[in-house]
Amino acid sequence: MLILGIETSCDETSAAIVKDGKEVVSSIVLSQNTLHGEFGGVVPEIACRAHLEAITGVIDKALLDAKIQLKEIDAIAVVNTPGLIGALLIGVTAAKSLSMILDVPLIAIDHLHAHIYANNLEYNDIVYPAISLVVSGGHTILFLSEGETRHIPLGWTIDDAAGEAFDKVSKILGLGYPGGPVIDRLAKCGNQHAVAFPRAYLEKDSLDFSFSGLKTAVLYYYKGQDSKLSKSVTAGDQDAADIAASFQEAVVDVLVEKTFLASRMYNARAILTGGGVAANSRLRQRLKDKSKEMTTPVYYPSALLCTDNAAMVAGLAYKKYLEGDISGLDLEAIP
Repeated sequence: MLILGIETSCDETSAAIVKDGKEVVSSIVLSQNTLHGEFGGVVPEIACRAHLEAITGVIDKALLDAKIQLKEIDAIAVVNTPGLIGALLIGVTAAKSLSMILDVPLIAIDHLHAHIYANNLEYNDIVYPAISLVVSGGHTILFLSEGETRHIPLGWTIDDAAGEAFDKVSKILGLGYPGGPVIDRLAKCGNQHAVAFPRAYLEKDSLDFSFSGLKTAVLYYYKGQDSKLSKSVTAGDQDAADIAASFQEAVVDVLVEKTFLASRMYNARAILTGGGVAANSRLRQRLKDKSKEMTTPVYYPSALLCTDNAAMVAGLAYKKYLEGDISGLDLEAIP
């Protein structure tokens, strides 16, 4: 079964064709990083306009790479929640139009659940129940995953998402956008114990997250009321590397601790990760180390499947199709 997936929830325009929920036949992702870079974050109006201009060409390229015709598609899958409402509407409208024209099923996909399913595109031995950590620019959330399509939220950020904190700290330090990759690279040259930034664990056994205070601590350390620096830092300075490493370690400490806390609380047999921050090399290493200690396997997708993409959307759609979870043409976008 060939499913065409469409993803326009934020700032990537993506289309992919996946066979039987597993084989990625083609995958096209058009990033908007250069459009948003000067603003240090995603500008919704710019994102929507870029999606509108790109969506047809991206779908055509996915079909071309797959060497198939549109009439060979058996179903259309699209992310309809969560995300930027204008961006979602463009993908949903395209998907509904194709579903009606081709007279094939339309399958609505939750963006966060798709990030979890990205693991299933690359691994065959995942066992359930599992704890799933989805960590990105817009979301930091823990799920109890009872199966490939069943996910119960356990805790989420009460303010900034982890990826948002990476972007804001990168902007504070003048390192550019997106912040995750540049801080990850720079932190490798820094001392993670150089600055004692706070870890917000909240109340005992809480599975919620908070990174706003950490971001503010970096701001004060760098140039605010508690500034310890007498000069501006640059990406080549040791000061910048130390701040990046210390900040990153604070984020990773909280993510790892709460993920394994949830694993113990719910007797999970595996841990799954997804979202752009799941590509962070330090987070992966710490999860791997803790996995050995706790004897709980940890899975994370390849870097290309961590960022927003339509392959994970089309893959999950196949499982939902088998369960009869089909949407109508009245499908709405939900931010």
